[in-house]
Amino acid sequence: MKRPFILLLALAAYFLLPFGPAVAATHTVSPGESLYLIGRAYGVTVEELKRANGLQGDLIYPGQQLYIPAQSNLYVVQPGDTLYLIGLRYGVSYQAIMAANGLTSSLLYPGQKLLIPAAGGGTGWPASRSGVYPGPISYSRADFDLLARLITAEADSCSYLTKVAVGAVVVNRVKSHLFPSTIPGVIYQVDETGSYQFEPVLNGWINRPASEEAKRAALEALSGVDPTNGALYFFESWVPNSWLQSRPVSRILDAFTFTY
Repeated sequence: MKRPFILLLALAAYFLLPFGPAVAATHTVSPGESLYLIGRAYGVTVEELKRANGLQGDLIYPGQQLYIPAQSNLYVVQPGDTLYLIGLRYGVSYQAIMAANGLTSSLLYPGQKLLIPAAGGGTGWPASRSGVYPGPISYSRADFDLLARLITAEADSCSYLTKVAVGAVVVNRVKSHLFPSTIPGVIYQVDETGSYQFEPVLNGWINRPASEEAKRAALEALSGVDPTNGALYFFESWVPNSWLQSRPVSRILDAFTFTY
């Protein structure tokens, strides 16, 4: 007979846990709009808008993309968590959490990182005064967009896990002394033989807009999630490259082999 009371206490403690930091949705400025009007529409202050977008003044222009602070978080799964309870805590459906993370099953494990979408939709984005974001490596919004475009070009037809893995390889290269120390440096690198490291740079696919799933995968890779366990290379498994195929294999995901 004590179980309902214990369950109520557990639920109460769960919902009293502090929420994570505010992040951002995206708004495209229309003619005649001001920071004040946009802030009123989203329930945030002008100063919050300026801080989230690194703005020094109030001047904005039509077509400009603004990041709107919203309740969205990167959540670390705890023992006993379920998608339903996490969704209740953040005010979103468990289906929205599954969609935001590319999940096909409700199975969770402790330590798993979940991107919690804002109640109104949008991809989570941390606020930064300097425009540079910390993590396993430092990156800017332009770096994030470039990484997401590479993921789209390389793995658009692959699973979400493979997309995160492609992003993780770039992050691992930035961290390695064997490669350039920035995301653009890694992606646009040309080796000593004059060869591009990534085919989308050569064929121009890198310039295509990033998909929403690739953006989520890029954010997850930049937060430190690495399904490859430190891989520095990936290639389509059928490619007849003896040098790549001679390297130690980390993992095979979809059509790609990831190696060290």
